[in-house]
Amino acid sequence: RYTEARMAKIGEELLNDIEKETVSFIDNYDGTQREPSVLPTPLPNLLLNGTLGIAVGMATSIPPHHLGEVVDATIHLISNPKSTTEDLFNFIQGPDFPTGGQVYNKKEIIQAYSQGKGPITIRGKVDILDSEKSKQRQIIITEIPYQVKKSTLVEQFAKLVSDKKIDGIKDIRDESDRDGLRIAIDLKTEAHPKKIVNRLYKFSNLQKTFHLNMLALVDGIQPKTLSLVEVLSYYIAHRKEVVYKRAQFELKKAEDRAHILRGLVKALVNIDKCIRIIKKSKNKEDARDNLIKEFKLTEIQANAILEMRLHQLAKLEREKIENELAEKEKEIKELKAILKSPAKIKKIVEKELIKAKDNFNDERRTKVYLQKLEDIAEEDLIPLEDAIITLTKGGYIKRINPATYKIQKRGGKGILGMKTMQEDIVEHFVEAKTHDSLLFFTDSGKVFRIPAYEIPEGSRVARGRGIYNFLELSSQEEILSILSLSKEDAESGIKYLTMATENGIVKRSSLDDFKNIRRSGLIAINLRKGDSLKRVCKTTGDDHVFLATSKGQSIRFKEKDVRQMGRTASGIRGINLKKQDKVVGMDVLRKGNEEGYLLALTENGFGKKTSIKEYRSQQRGGSGIKTLKVTPRVGNLSVAKVLSGEEEDMIIVSRKGNIIRSKISLIPKLSRATQGVKVMKLADNDKIASAICI
Repeated sequence: RYTEARMAKIGEELLNDIEKETVSFIDNYDGTQREPSVLPTPLPNLLLNGTLGIAVGMATSIPPHHLGEVVDATIHLISNPKSTTEDLFNFIQGPDFPTGGQVYNKKEIIQAYSQGKGPITIRGKVDILDSEKSKQRQIIITEIPYQVKKSTLVEQFAKLVSDKKIDGIKDIRDESDRDGLRIAIDLKTEAHPKKIVNRLYKFSNLQKTFHLNMLALVDGIQPKTLSLVEVLSYYIAHRKEVVYKRAQFELKKAEDRAHILRGLVKALVNIDKCIRIIKKSKNKEDARDNLIKEFKLTEIQANAILEMRLHQLAKLEREKIENELAEKEKEIKELKAILKSPAKIKKIVEKELIKAKDNFNDERRTKVYLQKLEDIAEEDLIPLEDAIITLTKGGYIKRINPATYKIQKRGGKGILGMKTMQEDIVEHFVEAKTHDSLLFFTDSGKVFRIPAYEIPEGSRVARGRGIYNFLELSSQEEILSILSLSKEDAESGIKYLTMATENGIVKRSSLDDFKNIRRSGLIAINLRKGDSLKRVCKTTGDDHVFLATSKGQSIRFKEKDVRQMGRTASGIRGINLKKQDKVVGMDVLRKGNEEGYLLALTENGFGKKTSIKEYRSQQRGGSGIKTLKVTPRVGNLSVAKVLSGEEEDMIIVSRKGNIIRSKISLIPKLSRATQGVKVMKLADNDKIASAICI
């Protein structure tokens, strides 16, 4: 239970001048010894070392601080007693933990120090190493939060991996040695380092809150929660008292010595007479009395003369005594001046603080950041990436990175994009970002919403997972359209969702109507009997809408021609269809983008680009104009996309899951009434299902 340790040099400084009656002594626990009630430390140790303790109904929690910063703040407060905590933070950055780490939100830290209590968030220091040569990616932790045990932290990491809360970690090792702490985490090839680091922060003690509570005993009696200014003010008052008491002690000691020296000088001046008096005296006591009587000395001075050695009669020794007396008289004068001048006491306190800083200052270990550390939301744990969402008629959904599909020449077969079972076919193919929200519109007229990152990422040929794992759909409900929605859409002017049905009905609703979509879904459109939702687009209110039919007709009209409607409305006529014709696509032309093209793709893999200028704006509800010549060879129109000119690649998926990615520039620009060229070679009984442009 008890041990011994050799104090560091700075530890010895805490006891400086303790023998000079600078602090009061009290009985120890059993009254057998005396102990100091407080140390005369030249530094504010309560802040430098920090403290943690619990008493009856009270607790204190003061973090360690940087010596140089605390000294500078104390000196400033001595000169400017009316300073605030905020003023002192021009010198003190915040806590400085021996284990390093990083603390955030300086504004919140200043507030905590002003009130004497509050939270301080600490994070460990993490580096992500990505070696191209070895293809070994690592997370290296070199600093951990204060009061966190390294072994416990490593155990937490291992448990998170075993509990499947973190994926992508291959190995965890403690590589710490005499040079410092080091925890190495090896990552799998497919792992996202930033995502793993964020999860470590969220679920382990790699991020921890230190609860500041600067409760201390004022005058050793009264418990009080102190601000930073109060802590340093009490320290300055204590230090002034120590300096004053030390000066008193040294003055008394100097005066006592000067008193003896004056007697010695008097004796040396009359040395022959002194010797005769001593020789004639009967004994030591008689000699002392005779000296006192003859030279008007005190008893102390007389004793000092009697104890003088013969060698002190030498000339040089006499000069030493005289010089020492002169020095003592000068010292007495200075000490009396100090005791009379509070300003001189303050200067001494400052001087000793600066000396301690020069002797013991070191580098700050904990880095303090000005900005606030936001709460880690689930979205923050997911890297922002491009994604393609595919959904089959059988209800299997997956997410995949578009970089998986390499660019091929126009007219190729493509590669297998996903395995489909028996009669299952790919129906929906949507581009999104991992942070986007996906809106799923069903044949019941409802809309459901989930984040894109909740869709599990699959390999190129994986079938995916059942959509019923993510949405509360009934077994009879079918998804008719998928739309990706990002936080930036509103900033870029998106205000509406415009919908088109297979029978040519269009509807425009405010985007605000879809802000709060329940888990069980929300009514989005009232579909008429025998009709089905085909496409939903994001619009600004000033766009032009394109509708395209399977028989090659298309119509362009102003979005404003469709009045805004509520969620339960069914819509109005957008295009007048001929028998056995149906709407297969809708897209939006943004205002001022007249230099773009309309991309048309047919079921049998043919495609072309046609200038937007060839499509005049018409009244809503008309029959439209021809956009593609439909023949048995090319098949019906399957996809119609408006190209703004920023798109570079086109990814096409067939119903059987084959995918091809090729350059849009390879597709020729042709007039409206042409058939197009071969863009994808399809197997027997396969058709183009969908396409996206990126």
